[in-house]
Amino acid sequence: MSRRSAATLAAALAAATVAALSPTPHADAATAPAGITPGLFAALRRDLRLTPAQATARLQTDQRASRTQQVLRRTLGARYGGTWVSGNGATVQVGITDDTAAPAVRALGAEPVRVPRSEAQLRATVARLDRVPAPAAVEGWYADLAGNTVVVLAHGDALDAGRDFARRAGVPGDVRVRATTENPRPYLDVIGGNAYYIGSGTRCSVGFSVTGGFVTAGHCGQAGARTSQPAGTFQGSTFPGRDYAWVRVDAGNTPRGLVNNYSGGTVAVAGSSEAAVGAAVCRSGSTTGWHCGTIQQKNASVTYAEGTVSGLTRTDACAEPGDSGGSWLAGNQAQGVTSGGSGNCTSGGVMYFQPVNPILAAYGLTLVTSGDPGPGPTGPTTPAPGGTWAPGVTYATGAQVTYGGATYRCLQQHTSMTGWEPPNVPALWQRV
Repeated sequence: MSRRSAATLAAALAAATVAALSPTPHADAATAPAGITPGLFAALRRDLRLTPAQATARLQTDQRASRTQQVLRRTLGARYGGTWVSGNGATVQVGITDDTAAPAVRALGAEPVRVPRSEAQLRATVARLDRVPAPAAVEGWYADLAGNTVVVLAHGDALDAGRDFARRAGVPGDVRVRATTENPRPYLDVIGGNAYYIGSGTRCSVGFSVTGGFVTAGHCGQAGARTSQPAGTFQGSTFPGRDYAWVRVDAGNTPRGLVNNYSGGTVAVAGSSEAAVGAAVCRSGSTTGWHCGTIQQKNASVTYAEGTVSGLTRTDACAEPGDSGGSWLAGNQAQGVTSGGSGNCTSGGVMYFQPVNPILAAYGLTLVTSGDPGPGPTGPTTPAPGGTWAPGVTYATGAQVTYGGATYRCLQQHTSMTGWEPPNVPALWQRV
């Protein structure tokens, strides 16, 4: 199939808008935490069936998991087996391949879980599968952090094809083949709304604004293609393989750090901190509006008709045709743009998004942010102990210390360790 044909089939409406919209009042305004828009908070409560207090607690746990992931992925090396939020959303768990890593996990208030494989080993297995052509019966594969294995999804009557696929990749012992009824595809462009147009009629929508333009799904257009409303030019595009692209807009178009909430208002984007597996995530799309779920797996690969797309994040949030290319957020942190999936918002489904940080890194882009930087750190706020930073001290959220002649504020309660000096762990300390 030609690239143009693939783009026509895959073109869809994303959830962000280049133009700023005015927020509107909402019944949940009094209960939404600072930095979280009422519409997103309401969708989170609805789709995860949470009370306001439970939803607030869930957002706090997810934020803690994100910081824990950033610190331990950087400091534990081969002993790190991944971070995830437990099924009930109350506990942050961390896989470790060596018991010597347990004190560091507990120092961050997380629960260590002994696993045989590191996160890096799981990623390597996925990468080996990515290099082998997948049979038609295999719909995709991903690293399952909580299960500490790599899962290959194959049709129930063709599990042997999945096992043969793993053997050809040279990783039969590291893979579990699971039956699936999924049939993932990039979603079709079926409705209008906040659209930009490519060439003579293909439609997509803005994903997230970046300096000078916006990012979107790669299946929307190829480099050099012109857009209108807003007017611009695709500067880079990848699909299949990955599913990302970016458009530089012409003078007179102003990218803003906002996402359309499809309720007459906007969500302010505060950053792009990566959420952990198990964290709540919400999707905005032009067909079904706001819908929320949880991050199931990362580093997933999907076999679309146009070819395999790797490096995706797999979720249980629903979507329908017209939602493709939409914005995914965890709280007010940008996560990615919709790539494709299976199912709908009546019966449920599985949805994949292309993470946003690899898009920014691939093209050297800077995310445009707006408004409040988001909810402050959770937990105690007593600014003590203070003084000069030292290892072996339990610092409360909000505590201020000095280190190297600079002052830092603690973002998450933890017990300090050598190697976690404030400049080395920005997830835990903010320079003031």
